[in-house]
Amino acid sequence: MPGIVAVAVASMLTANAGQAREWVGKASYYDLKGRTASGARVGAFTAAHRTLPMGSRVRVTNLRNHRSVVVTVNDRGPFTHGRVIDVSASAAESLGFKSAGVAPVKVETVSD
Repeated sequence: MPGIVAVAVASMLTANAGQAREWVGKASYYDLKGRTASGARVGAFTAAHRTLPMGSRVRVTNLRNHRSVVVTVNDRGPFTHGRVIDVSASAAESLGFKSAGVAPVKVETVSD
């Protein structure tokens, strides 16, 4: 019986690991000139996230205008309370909030 319980728990953990994760909060953008935490440079559609693995892809949706882009996490941050992601300047332009600097967004994992 203990073996069956272990298999059931392992199955539940595996099922949850494959499910998409999402965050709702504020996004800002940055235009870093140096290297990011991953050693790469800020690209056209890159982002900083506190916990997602480097190379993860996420869909960022501006909740004001419903525009969305897919970005690749290659940096750590943001470090301002209430912000869930920092995106590159190009991604902010595509999302329609570059002039405002900050926007309410939903962030959903596409891949880890």
